[in-house]
Amino acid sequence: MAGPRFALPTVFVVDDEVYIQELYQHMLPAGGFEVAGSAYNGSEAVTIYPTISPVPDLIIMDHRMPVKNGVEATREILLHNPSARIVMISADATVREKAKAAGAVEFIEKPFEMGDLFVKLRSCLRTP
Repeated sequence: MAGPRFALPTVFVVDDEVYIQELYQHMLPAGGFEVAGSAYNGSEAVTIYPTISPVPDLIIMDHRMPVKNGVEATREILLHNPSARIVMISADATVREKAKAAGAVEFIEKPFEMGDLFVKLRSCLRTP
């Protein structure tokens, strides 16, 4: 008889690069996370996020995207759900302060190791 199944923390992935989306789809489960949904730009993220049920535990938000960037999308999502936990990811370290000011709980600079991402995501789950 199988033991109880524990739900994995869920992540909503927002990135305009198809190969990055695919990477997260494959790697997040290996790190103990479940992908709850995805969007290819900030505008899609703002539209899709409120439709995901149950609400994802975390959002991985790319910074540079067409239509609406990650900082703008972060602000809008937090207006809808102030308890959303958003991790901003960017190759541009100068965006760190804008991301934090917009409400991101963490900022990760590209490139990064997937193991480091998993550690930071777990830390974001524990941070009040």
